[in-house]
Amino acid sequence: MDTKKKTGEQWRRELTPEQYRILREKGTERAFTGTYYDTKDQGVYRCAACGTPLFTSDEKYDSGSGWPSFYDAVDKGNITLHEDSSGGMSRVEISCATCGGHLGHVFEDGPRDKTGLRYCVNSASLSLDTGMDPAEAKK
Repeated sequence: MDTKKKTGEQWRRELTPEQYRILREKGTERAFTGTYYDTKDQGVYRCAACGTPLFTSDEKYDSGSGWPSFYDAVDKGNITLHEDSSGGMSRVEISCATCGGHLGHVFEDGPRDKTGLRYCVNSASLSLDTGMDPAEAKK
């Protein structure tokens, strides 16, 4: 089934309540509470809803923000960007291009010696695939 055409009930059956709140309702987990904010394991971070490869451990870094942070994506075509002015802030939301799931936001305060970007992602929107080589995901 086309994941963009799933109903709310179908997503509720497939995701945990926390994943549903974040991925489908554009929620945010509290800083320093997510599974992956300080994980050093090697692998590929996939969308927790549909499995699309999004980021690799090679691009992950400690931003001090309390959320998993990456300076680049596996493939920019796997992520869509949207203006987000909710909460009285102006920022850029990132979503999975395959299923539309909310991932987090991208900011321009990342490592200057890399891309200068910080993809700030909710752990609940990710699933770490430790069986996939990060270098292979970029091919």
